[in-house]
Amino acid sequence: MSLATITGDNIRGFRHKQGISQEKLAEYADLHRTYIGSVERGEYNLTLLTLERIARALKVPPHLLLVRDSYKK
Repeated sequence: MSLATITGDNIRGFRHKQGISQEKLAEYADLHRTYIGSVERGEYNLTLLTLERIARALKVPPHLLLVRDSYKK
């Protein structure tokens, strides 16, 4: 499994746990909703700055987005 896929799965998992939509996450992170969807599908390689923005919006440490299934813990 690629790091982009792991990161996308974690973003989706944390987002679902918090009960927020892609639209709301995009708003919180100041990104476009379609970009969030593409990231969740593992279609984009994130920059560190974007990873940090999404982590901040999800209120999780950035490193948790890089560890497989960290949203399940």
